[in-house]
Amino acid sequence: MRDELIVDLRAVPLGSLDDFWDAVAGPCALPDWFGRNLDAWWDTVENGGISEVLDAHGLLVVRVTEAGLFAPGAVDGDRLAGVFADASRARLERVRPPG
Repeated sequence: MRDELIVDLRAVPLGSLDDFWDAVAGPCALPDWFGRNLDAWWDTVENGGISEVLDAHGLLVVRVTEAGLFAPGAVDGDRLAGVFADASRARLERVRPPG
């Protein structure tokens, strides 16, 4: 059984989708030609064949803080969370900020 790849972004300020793509590019070994959009992310996490690192793991777990891009009601964050919710090989964990 393949293990989980955990990408913990709770300490990374994520204000936009570009911030998210920048933050996951390294740990997920996304190629330079990665499309940086929700369709490309779906293909990457669900269909595979784009990142050898992701393909080597059974599940990608991304942990984020409920702020900025992932604040309650943030449209782009909700759309990205929807991709995670539909994926069988990726999960988004939203954590409330301390305090």
